[in-house]
Amino acid sequence: MEGRPVSRAHRVVVIGAGIGGLVAALQLACRGLDVTLIERAATPGGKMRRVLAGGALVDAGPTVFTMRWVLEQIFASAGASLAERLKLTPLDVLARHAWGPDHHLDLFADAARSTDAIAQFAGPDEARRFTAFCAQARKVYDTLEGPYIRSERPTLLRMATDLGPRGLSVLAGLGPFATLWRSLARRFRDPRLQQLFGRYATYCGSSPFAAPATLMLVAQVEMDGVWAVQGGMLAVAQALADLAQQRGATLRYGAHCEEVLVQGGRACGVRLAGGETLAADSVVFNGDVAALSSGLLGGGVARATRAVAPESRSLSAMTWAIHARTSGFPLVRHNVFFCADYAAEFSDIFQHRRLPRQGTVYVCAQDRDDSGNAPAAGGRASTADGANTNANATADASAPHAERLLCLVNAPACGDATDGGAFDPSEIESCEQTHFALLRHCGLTIDRTADNTRLTTPADFNRLFPATGGALYGQASRGWMDSFRRPSSTSRLPGLYLAGGSVHPGPGVPMAALSGQLAAETLMAHLDSTSRSRRVRISGGMSMRSATTGNTR
Repeated sequence: MEGRPVSRAHRVVVIGAGIGGLVAALQLACRGLDVTLIERAATPGGKMRRVLAGGALVDAGPTVFTMRWVLEQIFASAGASLAERLKLTPLDVLARHAWGPDHHLDLFADAARSTDAIAQFAGPDEARRFTAFCAQARKVYDTLEGPYIRSERPTLLRMATDLGPRGLSVLAGLGPFATLWRSLARRFRDPRLQQLFGRYATYCGSSPFAAPATLMLVAQVEMDGVWAVQGGMLAVAQALADLAQQRGATLRYGAHCEEVLVQGGRACGVRLAGGETLAADSVVFNGDVAALSSGLLGGGVARATRAVAPESRSLSAMTWAIHARTSGFPLVRHNVFFCADYAAEFSDIFQHRRLPRQGTVYVCAQDRDDSGNAPAAGGRASTADGANTNANATADASAPHAERLLCLVNAPACGDATDGGAFDPSEIESCEQTHFALLRHCGLTIDRTADNTRLTTPADFNRLFPATGGALYGQASRGWMDSFRRPSSTSRLPGLYLAGGSVHPGPGVPMAALSGQLAAETLMAHLDSTSRSRRVRISGGMSMRSATTGNTR
């Protein structure tokens, strides 16, 4: 983090030890501020959570690690090495996709292998279209990274100025006001490929039928590399927490914030459950902004952000954390089983606010290695040489021992009384039966029981993240102007800064990390200047990735 150290006399309280809060605490501590991070849970991580299923701890939050360069630059700015703190293994198979029992497609980190796989799956014309799509996604990402992703408060006018004629022509090439689905329909003829790449909208909690075409940049993010983290995704949060403490931040777990205190029109500290108060000169809130606007942290901050209407919420999910044996389908680390009617899935969720009658199922097989080898005794993947990575391989697809799985189906964020309350048991049971039947239709059998399965519903997510209805990504993106409506790191209340997946630049582990950087940089900019309108942009970016990242393949 650039800039001179400042006096520790400036006290900062960071609320929430999710990735955004951890990064903000780390970077502010490195700048010499007196930082205390409070977290109501017993461990760091936020949505990076683990649950116990069948005697095993299963990652039940984010499972995909991308944009490695983001954390590399954050660790480097704190005088540390990501490679020395975390063991990351690049995945050659980004994901395995299935449409029924006979149609499988792998995407690879090697674009040439993906092109060949698509040519065999859908024909040479679609392979050429895929190559063109990759080039377009790269252009979109490169165009938006600086003026949008790494800028604290992007506006339409500022971004148009930053982009210049060349950048504007890249966005114009997507089609004025085009949705991602419409853009994909122009690029691919095979509806299965439209489904596959349309799914990237769900990474931001949105529908491909409403999200802007610019979200094709998520495809570029994934194709630039996916890594497996030794110790699971929670190891990322723990590494950041350890480094923040080493740089001088105080981390307090089991400390629940009940109120953000306000005095003289400025945030001045927090009150914890039990009555303890922590005075502060600045407060960083790393949580869903809906908790602020709903008044859960006190009336003094209820107007610090725009209220989030229930109909604006992003996707929630039904998740099943499972520790069980599997057979049939040749699982790899990341697997997607598509439904037959993609439009109906998102209509059920966003228009009818009900569990999808037929949805897509994501399965993260957390003990599988990159070759798809089934776990041996003790839950570790076998390491047989020459394993077959062909998506159509069926030999030795069964797991002789229980393995850890996270199965996810998208769902509406209506897990609170504001929007109709929780789903009743019959709806949940119907959803479960339908989607595990889809897995069996695709060839995957999971020997699950009540004892080895842990279900989390939108109502459960709402209890974990109050006032959200279970929304996991903040607000959904429903058009190109929504990109400028997401809250920035500067709240309406002086002294209160925002981080996390519900604020700019968006949800997901790397974006939440960037939000923490932006919150820290914005706070520091305000300390160095009397103007709250000073523009902040964090340095770095994909073009400045380290040699370590560049040589992982």
